[in-house]
Amino acid sequence: MPYSCFTLVFLYKCFYSNIRNDKKWRRIYPSHLPVRQPGYKMNPINKILHKSPLMVLDGALGSELEKRGHHLDAPLWSAKILMEQPDTIKAIHHDYYKAGAHCVITASYQATVEGFMAHGLNEAEACKILQNSVVIAQEARDHFLKEKDEQQSPIRPLVAASVGPYGAYLANGSEYNGKYDLNEEQLIAFHARRLQLLIEAQPDILACETIPCLIEAKALVKLLHNFSNISCWISFSAKSGTQINSGESIEECVSWLDNYQQVAAIGINCTAPEHISTAIQKIRQNTDKPIIVYPNSGDTFNLAQQTWVAHNRKVTFGEMAKQWFAEGANIIGGCCQTSPVDIREIASWARKLPTRKKQL
Repeated sequence: MPYSCFTLVFLYKCFYSNIRNDKKWRRIYPSHLPVRQPGYKMNPINKILHKSPLMVLDGALGSELEKRGHHLDAPLWSAKILMEQPDTIKAIHHDYYKAGAHCVITASYQATVEGFMAHGLNEAEACKILQNSVVIAQEARDHFLKEKDEQQSPIRPLVAASVGPYGAYLANGSEYNGKYDLNEEQLIAFHARRLQLLIEAQPDILACETIPCLIEAKALVKLLHNFSNISCWISFSAKSGTQINSGESIEECVSWLDNYQQVAAIGINCTAPEHISTAIQKIRQNTDKPIIVYPNSGDTFNLAQQTWVAHNRKVTFGEMAKQWFAEGANIIGGCCQTSPVDIREIASWARKLPTRKKQL
């Protein structure tokens, strides 16, 4: 007996829903859009991904500061410039918005109240400068929006407050291996005040980035339970396409994070680009959340000489990004040694992508 039109539509929707929610089927029928689970909330990332197939991030901050004559060999790194010449950082944020970034990341990666106070500031001054990292980025966005012409994207860009790992505060290289000798509660205690100060400055989202170990990601996510009005992304630094820098598997990390609604995206940054394709595959096998990748340019860092060694690229960074998008990345930008030129190249081809159809 032939089915009615209504019955056929119902059966199709049921089948499509099963594909969308079954991990085995997702490997066969990949999707760039997050699945709407019970309790679904349109966080800032999902808002952009429902308007654009790709969310474009900014690129490196440190190397751009060095190009403008600043020396970053102090323990505070770019936070030193945040203290002394904040307008320079604002100008770099503006350049990335102008290049086409949908989101810039604040200069708070290595900024902590303890770190500023160790450099002579009192507590109130340290708190103010940390929060000013968000204000500077917001002002850069406001300036960009005022001068934006009608041909540019209608998407309102985001400000992501950078939350770097505990090792970035130590400035001893442990941010690249996660060997802190701290337990989860101690990591929560370290991050608590900085998170609160950054959230009070009202960024759109938190960028918990270059996280080298799962225990630190767990500490950050558990802290977020106290701040229900904000979401974050968690981005690990990785030593291969299958392991983060601590040696823990990417699959284990993603599987744990997948359970937390405030984690709006999961991914990899500050990592060699040759590891990204495999990492995307491992992430997608364990979550429906958007995948975020912003690797280094492909140059290598010489620890002994404290300098970057350039390598001739067979393809541009923007061309590599196009491959990562095809493989399932939803949010793409750059980390060390990338520039507004790289972000402009990504934004150029991203603008030509077809817009998403609404979910069934």
